[in-house]
Amino acid sequence: MSSIRLRLLKWLIAPILLINLAGGGLVYMLAWTPAQLAFDQSLAEAAASLGARLSDGGSQLQLDLPALAEAVLRSDDSDSLYFAVYDGAGRQIAGDRDLPLPARATASNGQQLYDGVRQQQAVRILVLPWSLPARADKAPASRARIVVAKTLRQRQQIQQATLRALLLLEGLFAAASIGLVWFGVSNGLLPLQRLRTDLNRREGDQLAPLALADLPHELEPVVHAFNGLLEKVGAGAQARQQFLANVAHQLRTPLAGLKTQLEWLGARQSEAESAQSVQLMLATTERMIRQTNQLLALARAEPEHFEKTRLEPVALHSLIEQSVQLFVELASRKQIDLGFELQPLTVHGDRFLLRDLIDNLIDNAIRYTPPGGSVTVSCGPQVGQPGRSSGGMLVVEDSGPGIPSERREQVFSRFVRLDDRSSGSGLGLAIVRDIATVHGAECRIGEASTGQGARFSIIFP
Repeated sequence: MSSIRLRLLKWLIAPILLINLAGGGLVYMLAWTPAQLAFDQSLAEAAASLGARLSDGGSQLQLDLPALAEAVLRSDDSDSLYFAVYDGAGRQIAGDRDLPLPARATASNGQQLYDGVRQQQAVRILVLPWSLPARADKAPASRARIVVAKTLRQRQQIQQATLRALLLLEGLFAAASIGLVWFGVSNGLLPLQRLRTDLNRREGDQLAPLALADLPHELEPVVHAFNGLLEKVGAGAQARQQFLANVAHQLRTPLAGLKTQLEWLGARQSEAESAQSVQLMLATTERMIRQTNQLLALARAEPEHFEKTRLEPVALHSLIEQSVQLFVELASRKQIDLGFELQPLTVHGDRFLLRDLIDNLIDNAIRYTPPGGSVTVSCGPQVGQPGRSSGGMLVVEDSGPGIPSERREQVFSRFVRLDDRSSGSGLGLAIVRDIATVHGAECRIGEASTGQGARFSIIFP
């Protein structure tokens, strides 16, 4: 998977490291070349000091170098210095033996610098041609060749110290450069991170446009494209919701009429088989009516299309009392004890949606409670925390199989049923959640107070 961060880091860090490496090499050359020249200059000065002590004795050249002067010349804490002096005929007149000489002399008779080995030690060697002043008898000026060699220990020590210091500085600079690049790239990608966080935080039905405030210019086309897509999705969702509401609304009247006619026909049908068929058709019609009502409730409770102006003070205990009466016959047929414990409670809400919420909770409890069980509906004020206002609570408890803790959040999704043997569309609890959401209430699922069954709590603000 491609990553913008990795691409930016690759194209920024790699060139910086290459430039850093090239700069390090250049700095090393600029630092080491003058040091080399300084060492070579010291060899030239030593050779010149030897040349100053040469004299022409007539028959041969002579080197006037007292022992003390030679000791001073050779004195060095790190390196050993060697020298040799040759006359114009190539005879050695003073100095150390076995100094490595160049393979051939330079054509210009200038000084020569080269590396060699003496007694298994690497040395730097300088050959300096030397001319003595002309003699008083007008004889030709004598020529000599001075060879000075010095071991490389001090040079190597300084070279290694220079390399260590340079590598340390280059390492620090590289680490600082990588850190700055990483910080810069991360800081530059923060708007993308915020955009991703905003999108991940949204619910599936939250289609509001993305905010353009404090957004980099480069991201504006992306956000405009997102907002255009969200607008299209929202328009499609709204069209589907309107279609769903219209279909459900149009089906209610003919289904209610069909139910009435089936009830009339069942009351006048004497044959057992015909009466049974009428009862089956009546039960099917009742399921269709219930599912149609659920679809209509689902459309009305859609959070994105809910109108806050529909909220008004509602006596919740009165709504519960009316709803419970409608389920008494259904509970009686299943031999379920349906009871209620109501305290006066007024909430700010939509009467029709709250009625749908209560009906779905009670219907769900009766549907999943086995024969001989019990369902209890209660409501009343909830005591708030110190310093906070209290709210209201609606509770429906049953003695059914209960809901495992790992599936309690899942049951609020649409078309989800825990038991495939039970009838229903799987929309009841999804409707409960949506209605609670538009009322600012919280849905909770727990165990019944008896330890057997489920407890649904709607906590109003």
